[in-house]
Amino acid sequence: MDGAVALGTFLQHLINGLTLGAIYGLIAIGYTMVYGIIRMINFAHGEIYMVGAFVAVTAFTLLAVLGITAVPLALVIVLLVAILFTAAYGWTVERIAYRPLRGAPKLAPLISAIGMSILLQNYVMLTQGARPKPLPPVLTGGITLWQGEGFSLGITYIQLFIILLTVALMTGFTLLITRTALGRAQRACEQDRTMAGLLGINVDRTISMTFVMGASLAAVAGVLVTMYYGVIDFYIGFLAGMKAFTAAVLGGIGSLPGAMLGGLLIGLIEAFFTGYVSGAYKDVAAFSILILVLVLRPTGLLGRPDIEKV
Repeated sequence: MDGAVALGTFLQHLINGLTLGAIYGLIAIGYTMVYGIIRMINFAHGEIYMVGAFVAVTAFTLLAVLGITAVPLALVIVLLVAILFTAAYGWTVERIAYRPLRGAPKLAPLISAIGMSILLQNYVMLTQGARPKPLPPVLTGGITLWQGEGFSLGITYIQLFIILLTVALMTGFTLLITRTALGRAQRACEQDRTMAGLLGINVDRTISMTFVMGASLAAVAGVLVTMYYGVIDFYIGFLAGMKAFTAAVLGGIGSLPGAMLGGLLIGLIEAFFTGYVSGAYKDVAAFSILILVLVLRPTGLLGRPDIEKV
């Protein structure tokens, strides 16, 4: 029976890690998409995710006041509202912090992005307050997968929703990148922005749409993490952003499958380290794995070495 309990505990940590990793993966895609096109890290992306979480709390509260309590309808409305508002923030960050500095030395847009991150943090703190914002449970209950003597293996409905929605988004996102004109334009800009412009591609619009798409996925992650934990504050974007950036580098910065793989790995590392060692040092474990990967494989797990054009 001890073996069964150990197996059940392992599988429960696995489910928890996959759920957390799916959220990190959605945020990490925004980092890797922006880096793939302009070779810059958008350090304001974590705050974009934070804005999506606050929009979700506000939208759920307004729906409750209006008497809209049907969970499927409320989820669709909140997701659409969060994507709309957060995409606008992502577009604004690109226009203000990146486009005017596109021809400047690389340090200039980096400092500008950090400034936007601080600005968004303080903007949300001033408008929403510094206290944590709670959200009553939206999806309750779950499914018992395995019931044994002294333990129970299960998956909650919110965990199932997060995993299934992430799979659906990744499938749709992959089709968008590989099968549409926008996806071809993004891949062309990633290879050579100058040549893409000469061939008739609107480079500025393509880069703006890349920021909008990354912000939209961050908005979904913000909604999911709000439903999962039931409480947020204006500082959640910093730590989640750093972990998602770690996930993007771990999987291979610039690789979309690598970003999702890195997110899942970071989530699993946190879940297993919390379950078997200590939750107080889960962040140390995640960043230690990153250091090892960068030492042994600097391009990440699925990344390709950059080729400098001369």
